[in-house]
Amino acid sequence: MRSQLRVPVGGSAGQRLLGAALVEGVQSSGVGAALKHFAANNQETNRLRVSAEVDERTLREIYLAAFEHVVKRARPWTVMCAYNKVNGEYASQNRWLLTTVLREEWGFDGLVMSDWGAVDDRVAGVWAGLDLEMPTSGGITDALLVEAVRVGRLDPALLDLAVSRVVALVAKARAAQPEAFVVKAGAAQPEAFLAESSSAQPEAFLASAPGARPGAVMVAEGGGAVEIDGVRACAHHRLAREVAAQCAVLLKNDGVLPLATSTSVAVLGELARTPRYQGAGSSQIVPTRLDDALTEMRALAGADLPFAPGYRLDHGEPDEALVEQAREVAAAAQVAVVFLGLPEGEESEGYDRAHLDLPAGQRAMLDAVIATGTRTVVVLSNGGVVAVSGWDARVAAILEGWLLGQAGGGALADLLYGVANPSGRLAETIPLRLEDTPSFLNFPGDPDQVRYGEGVFVGYRYHDAVRGEVGYPFGHGLSYTTFAYSDLTVSVKGADEEIEVEVAARVTNTGGRQGREVAQLYVSAPSATVRRPVRELRGFTKVALEPGESAVIRFALGYRDFSYFDVREGRWAAEPGTASVHVGASSRDLRLHTEVTLDVAGRRPPLTPDSPLGDWFADDAGRTALLGVAREPSRFLSEEYARTLGSIPLSRLARFPGSKIDPDSLEELAARVRDDRP
Repeated sequence: MRSQLRVPVGGSAGQRLLGAALVEGVQSSGVGAALKHFAANNQETNRLRVSAEVDERTLREIYLAAFEHVVKRARPWTVMCAYNKVNGEYASQNRWLLTTVLREEWGFDGLVMSDWGAVDDRVAGVWAGLDLEMPTSGGITDALLVEAVRVGRLDPALLDLAVSRVVALVAKARAAQPEAFVVKAGAAQPEAFLAESSSAQPEAFLASAPGARPGAVMVAEGGGAVEIDGVRACAHHRLAREVAAQCAVLLKNDGVLPLATSTSVAVLGELARTPRYQGAGSSQIVPTRLDDALTEMRALAGADLPFAPGYRLDHGEPDEALVEQAREVAAAAQVAVVFLGLPEGEESEGYDRAHLDLPAGQRAMLDAVIATGTRTVVVLSNGGVVAVSGWDARVAAILEGWLLGQAGGGALADLLYGVANPSGRLAETIPLRLEDTPSFLNFPGDPDQVRYGEGVFVGYRYHDAVRGEVGYPFGHGLSYTTFAYSDLTVSVKGADEEIEVEVAARVTNTGGRQGREVAQLYVSAPSATVRRPVRELRGFTKVALEPGESAVIRFALGYRDFSYFDVREGRWAAEPGTASVHVGASSRDLRLHTEVTLDVAGRRPPLTPDSPLGDWFADDAGRTALLGVAREPSRFLSEEYARTLGSIPLSRLARFPGSKIDPDSLEELAARVRDDRP
């Protein structure tokens, strides 16, 4: 599970999935979840050595916030630290991350493990709060720990603490699934299994698994294979198909979808027959079965739909013969459904993409199909977004399928033929160009560090702040029905950090078929101290409605939802004033709006001798005290000079000739102001 996406071309963009509900669901079955990669792991380029240079406000508001939410609500068993450095210190030995923030501030009481090969200095890691190095070093770093304790470099209490967390995790897992810890006499140990099977393909291992019955489904688990009866496997697959259908996003539709079974349809693109259903690298798993869209579309249509591959997956350049075949098949149909996307070699853990474009061979086939005049539907399969701006105006519909898993082919067929109604929404903006993205000039960075120069203005926060044109906005997604929003109400209780804001609105299905709407809540918070995004997503909910049916959706907001992280005070701070509350269908499709007055006390930083003159004059008590302490009237102590010299620290101004301020009195003056404040 990963956090906020910083760049759309990241090699592991398709692995992002972070949610407290997911962790709660996994752990309810007695299986521990690992929250990763902690933290600021947002690129593959030089990922084992690069230092992510991120200011604390941006870290807190953007890159740590999702981790904080999951840790506090779902209490994951483990957290996995990232490969990269954070502000010059490897995440695996960053005490501020692993102990100060994770354990002391958030209350995490589980085990912290490293990513595979992420440990640079295991002694420093244990001191920082790292409990488990993965994989084992074969005793090499164990010896380093022993030596560090012997010479006094490492407190043995810290080593004992790390060991106790490992033991606690084993005890928790044993209690949850005791049968998993029974090792039969004579059975091969996991290490032996791994040594023997490291070069074997998982499919070959499963097919030859001891005890496999004809027709049984065998899946890998731990150091062997576990049989799942056909009924359970089929039920799981049906659920996977239903979930996948709710994840795909209908970006565009001029009415061509859903397809009628009587429509003459041509299916084009190798990805229809050879699905890209999961990421590469460590995210790969072995499916119990695998659907392809071509077979599933033929089953729903009740016809042998014509097909042409159009391009090769192992070669990105155009194949003229395949393109011509696709053109001929498309020309003979009423609708051409074209499957495009990123082959496995185009995006993977371990490297980042250089651009957002589809392979040239796929674009050549698409151009040829569009030129026939046949109405064209594009179905995409990709982990990270691809550019659509070069061709989306020339096609009738676009269905973004992402990487939908083993049942994705059936799910796409269900959506195309209207068996299921699209309800997925974009979790990231689709830009017109890579150059339009906020991190473009700061990615992938210098050889040793990458600067997060965009600060909190990442993703839609940037695009909405500059009012830039985008391909498709954050939160966007269409349906085969329509929805109306009405009756927005807001109630406020409490004040300051106890403030509670309840938001309610009505959503009505105004179309002719059942559908699911994802209503989104955005907040524009007042700020006079720091620059803040125009609006930020603070909640969303999916509601299923029959035609004509309506439902009231509700959101609960608190102090944190209106706050920014005040680095000077080291705490979350909301500012008094008027906040805007928006409810709608995307960050650019806001149907309802109202304003809320926040009854919160403004955060005033403590005045010190080094505080600038402007801060002293902006504070009523500070200005009064400063004017009263001057030995005689000073031209520097005026509203005019507070504007022109407002940034100069008072301690420096006091040394100016004619300031009339005694430098030795400033500490006492600042203390008196702090005492006089209400």
